[in-house]
Amino acid sequence: MKAYRAIGEFKTGKFSWQKFSIEVAAENEAGVTEQIYSNLGSRHKLKRPQIRISEIKSITGDEITNHAVKYLAEGHQ
Repeated sequence: MKAYRAIGEFKTGKFSWQKFSIEVAAENEAGVTEQIYSNLGSRHKLKRPQIRISEIKSITGDEITNHAVKYLAEGHQ
């Protein structure tokens, strides 16, 4: 698995958006997108159109701050 950082925003009210930056371990960018939609949708009761992902980039082991993502990305399965 690779580590990715997704940056975007999600709807919090009628006219307001909250920015986010989430680290995810996935096989490819499609898997990252699916995990972001799933996690934010379940945590904040959002539908997919209420989540905007503006950037997905691959990150190295030194840039990872989430311990669970680091564990999965380094192959300790």
